[in-house]
Amino acid sequence: MTAKTADGKEVYNKERHYHPQATDCRTNKMLYGAQVKTQYIRDTSLQPMETKDESFEIMLPEGVRTVDVTVSLRYEIWKPDHMIEIHKISKKVSLDR
Repeated sequence: MTAKTADGKEVYNKERHYHPQATDCRTNKMLYGAQVKTQYIRDTSLQPMETKDESFEIMLPEGVRTVDVTVSLRYEIWKPDHMIEIHKISKKVSLDR
Protein backbone atom coordinates (compact mmCIF):
# COMPACT_ATOMS: atom_id res chain seq x y z
CA MET A 1 0.00 0.00 0.00
CA THR A 2 1.30 3.43 -0.89
CA ALA A 3 0.02 6.94 -0.23
CA LYS A 4 1.18 9.92 -2.29
CA THR A 5 0.45 13.62 -2.06
CA ALA A 6 -1.04 15.56 -4.98
CA ASP A 7 2.46 16.50 -6.19
CA GLY A 8 3.53 12.83 -6.27
CA LYS A 9 5.62 12.71 -3.09
CA GLU A 10 5.32 9.32 -1.36
CA VAL A 11 4.35 9.76 2.31
CA TYR A 12 3.55 6.12 3.18
CA ASN A 13 4.63 2.70 1.95
CA LYS A 14 3.80 -0.57 3.72
CA GLU A 15 3.80 -4.23 2.71
CA ARG A 16 2.03 -7.09 4.42
CA HIS A 17 2.76 -10.73 3.71
CA TYR A 18 0.18 -13.48 4.13
CA HIS A 19 1.43 -17.06 4.28
CA PRO A 20 1.87 -19.91 6.72
CA GLN A 21 4.83 -19.21 8.96
CA ALA A 22 7.09 -22.12 9.78
CA THR A 23 10.24 -23.05 11.62
CA ASP A 24 12.77 -25.87 11.43
CA CYS A 25 11.97 -26.83 15.09
CA ARG A 26 15.58 -26.16 16.15
CA THR A 27 15.35 -22.37 16.40
CA ASN A 28 12.67 -19.68 16.64
CA LYS A 29 13.79 -18.20 13.32
CA MET A 30 11.02 -18.04 10.69
CA LEU A 31 11.66 -20.05 7.54
CA TYR A 32 9.76 -19.45 4.33
CA GLY A 33 11.24 -21.97 1.90
CA ALA A 34 9.20 -25.17 1.53
CA GLN A 35 12.39 -27.23 1.44
CA VAL A 36 13.30 -26.31 5.06
CA LYS A 37 9.89 -26.15 6.76
CA THR A 38 9.24 -28.91 9.25
CA GLN A 39 6.57 -27.39 11.48
CA TYR A 40 3.92 -24.71 10.94
CA ILE A 41 3.63 -22.38 13.90
CA ARG A 42 1.11 -19.83 12.64
CA ASP A 43 -1.13 -19.49 9.62
CA THR A 44 -1.49 -15.91 8.37
CA SER A 45 -2.41 -16.88 4.82
CA LEU A 46 -5.48 -15.61 2.97
CA GLN A 47 -8.15 -18.28 3.04
CA PRO A 48 -10.41 -18.96 0.03
CA MET A 49 -13.89 -17.44 0.14
CA GLU A 50 -13.14 -15.50 3.36
CA THR A 51 -12.91 -11.73 3.63
CA LYS A 52 -10.14 -10.09 5.63
CA ASP A 53 -10.35 -6.59 7.08
CA GLU A 54 -7.11 -4.66 7.48
CA SER A 55 -6.41 -1.25 9.02
CA PHE A 56 -3.59 1.11 8.12
CA GLU A 57 -2.73 4.27 10.06
CA ILE A 58 -1.02 6.91 7.97
CA MET A 59 0.65 9.82 9.72
CA LEU A 60 0.38 12.69 7.23
CA PRO A 61 2.92 15.50 7.15
CA GLU A 62 1.74 18.85 8.42
CA GLY A 63 -0.38 20.70 5.89
CA VAL A 64 -1.29 17.59 3.88
CA ARG A 65 -5.04 16.90 3.92
CA THR A 66 -5.46 14.72 0.84
CA VAL A 67 -3.51 11.69 -0.46
CA ASP A 68 -3.86 9.24 -3.32
CA VAL A 69 -3.86 5.72 -1.85
CA THR A 70 -3.02 2.66 -3.96
CA VAL A 71 -3.50 -0.89 -2.69
CA SER A 72 -2.16 -3.82 -4.67
CA LEU A 73 -2.76 -7.52 -3.98
CA ARG A 74 0.02 -9.62 -5.48
CA TYR A 75 0.78 -13.33 -5.56
CA GLU A 76 4.40 -14.31 -5.09
CA ILE A 77 5.14 -17.30 -7.29
CA TRP A 78 8.59 -18.35 -6.17
CA LYS A 79 10.66 -15.48 -4.85
CA PRO A 80 10.07 -11.73 -4.43
CA ASP A 81 11.15 -11.04 -8.03
CA HIS A 82 8.28 -13.14 -9.41
CA MET A 83 4.97 -11.45 -8.56
CA ILE A 84 1.60 -11.56 -10.27
CA GLU A 85 -0.72 -8.66 -9.55
CA ILE A 86 -4.19 -10.02 -8.78
CA HIS A 87 -6.02 -6.81 -7.94
CA LYS A 88 -5.16 -3.11 -7.67
CA ILE A 89 -7.29 -0.21 -6.48
CA SER A 90 -6.51 3.50 -6.21
CA LYS A 91 -8.56 6.07 -4.33
CA LYS A 92 -8.22 9.71 -3.30
CA VAL A 93 -8.64 10.02 0.47
CA SER A 94 -9.25 13.35 2.17
CA LEU A 95 -9.52 14.47 5.80
CA ASP A 96 -11.94 17.21 4.74
CA ARG A 97 -15.66 16.51 4.78
